[in-house]
Amino acid sequence: MPLAAPSRLAGPAAPFWRHVAACNQVPDEARLLPLRIGADRVGWISPEVARVLTFFPQLVHFDARGAGLAGRLRGQPARSDALARLAEALVRAGLVRRLRGELYDVRAHRDGPVLARLDRGAVPAFGVRAEGVHVNGRVARPDGLHLWVGRRARDKAVAPSKLDHIVAGGIPAGLGPEQTLLKEAAEEAAIPPELAIRARKVAEIAYAMQVEDGLRVDLLHCFDLDLPEDFTPRPADGEVEAFTLMPVAEVLALVQDSDAFKFNVNLVLIDLFLREGLIDPHGADGLRLRAALAPPP
Repeated sequence: MPLAAPSRLAGPAAPFWRHVAACNQVPDEARLLPLRIGADRVGWISPEVARVLTFFPQLVHFDARGAGLAGRLRGQPARSDALARLAEALVRAGLVRRLRGELYDVRAHRDGPVLARLDRGAVPAFGVRAEGVHVNGRVARPDGLHLWVGRRARDKAVAPSKLDHIVAGGIPAGLGPEQTLLKEAAEEAAIPPELAIRARKVAEIAYAMQVEDGLRVDLLHCFDLDLPEDFTPRPADGEVEAFTLMPVAEVLALVQDSDAFKFNVNLVLIDLFLREGLIDPHGADGLRLRAALAPPP
């Protein structure tokens, strides 16, 4: 997990670099306590969260290495129940705004076993890694590449009314990136499965940033979906207000000159600009942008 904002770039890439830096703003590492399940670190907690957890010695033990779920909590169901109790306590303490009723898998390693499940609303408070999918909805027209851009609903809890991808969403417990893509494509943009299944994975992007509820440690699975000119996405579940087809040059200008897009959408679009050569991928700045977006080894 990165624990400091990347160094700045100069020149033409600087306006793009600010988005990378904004998504890599985290507190001093010394402030954070590792959260473990067994011997494995699964998250990070603040001193404020730690103080609440000390009232649950039957569920959480503290030692010189940080905090850990009690060893007697064996198996995923027992650990999930314990985390649910702790999350409710954090809501009562005002450290979690609300629980979302949607569970995320908790793993120590991205391809490791599911150690527990945690409500999406409490994920930042525990500094647990979350995963999501982002889809570039591409249309090749005679006048060049265009992208479908969504406008987030004004009542969204995160980044209301900001611009977004045609499809994006967190990966819920029990699903993988491709399954989530098909689910979100139908729910958010009324994209039929026979069309959504054509999406191809093009990148993974990682970042860690301090937010009001704690620490977002995110891994984004990025896809390109080439859509026919005669297809128009339609808001289906109320999470998006409208879709607009934009020339890629207009999207690039918005990312470069404004904060019109949701914070992490900028990172996925920067990856697209690098792959399309709209930002020089071989220059020093392009190489540093690419390295800053990549997950740690």
